[in-house]
Amino acid sequence: MKVLLTGGRGQLGREIAEVWGSAGDDLVITDREELDITDRDAVRAAIMTLRPDVVVNTAAATAVDACETEVDVAMRLNAVAVRWLAEALDVTGGHLIQLSTDYVFDGTHTDPYREWDPPAPMSVYGHSKRAGELEASMLGSHAAIVRTSWLAGRHGANMVATIMRLARSEGPLRFVDDQRGHPTLCSDLAPALRRLALERASGIWHLTNQGPTTWYGLACSVLEAMGLDPGRVEAITTADLDPPRPAPRPANSVLDNAVARAAGWPSLRHHLEPLRELVAALG
Repeated sequence: MKVLLTGGRGQLGREIAEVWGSAGDDLVITDREELDITDRDAVRAAIMTLRPDVVVNTAAATAVDACETEVDVAMRLNAVAVRWLAEALDVTGGHLIQLSTDYVFDGTHTDPYREWDPPAPMSVYGHSKRAGELEASMLGSHAAIVRTSWLAGRHGANMVATIMRLARSEGPLRFVDDQRGHPTLCSDLAPALRRLALERASGIWHLTNQGPTTWYGLACSVLEAMGLDPGRVEAITTADLDPPRPAPRPANSVLDNAVARAAGWPSLRHHLEPLRELVAALG
């Protein structure tokens, strides 16, 4: 496939570049310096010139708390930019893979969220990503919207890398035990996204590793994988965070991969297996 990858220097973008490139795809890898996707003319020129089979949009404003005050930045990058991509792809006939998030839900359900459950974002970040979903949906069957959660990989900042850094220092580690989700490893998500592109899949998909846990549970698992004592990790509540986080987080953001299951896809692995691989890779 001829692929235009946006956000190519992000943690997911870099693993997509590695996995898809190794599979033989012809990738044009961009970040903001090469292509500002908030610039409508630049987006149209790039897509009309390259005429990619697939655009994978991993570019996003992902600093959840910063989005609460940088509303215009979040909406331009997470929503309006997706419209510019969709407009241009509507002309060329290319396919869009749009990355989204568990934060489009408010977390009040007790069951895992399925693709057709009504979104109810609580934060600016969640609202902006939901708006991006709506913009991508303008392409109809030429777009797949992929909600994922709790991403971690070998590149860039993520919670697994943070836990490992903190674990090497002295003293207890405190993590919230009242937010629940599916950790998702970029190493497993990248090939699943390629399958979506090859099949020109459409609509909303939830793609995550399996095995729900909390941030406290994840921290314990990381220390265990490092050969350290998980007893150092203390469970706290979101209300205990000092200072409190500006953006509200969903208490339950476990995503049921119902569409992938209905399509006959095997589930992504339980998160503990790729988590151990990631901890070993980060060393």
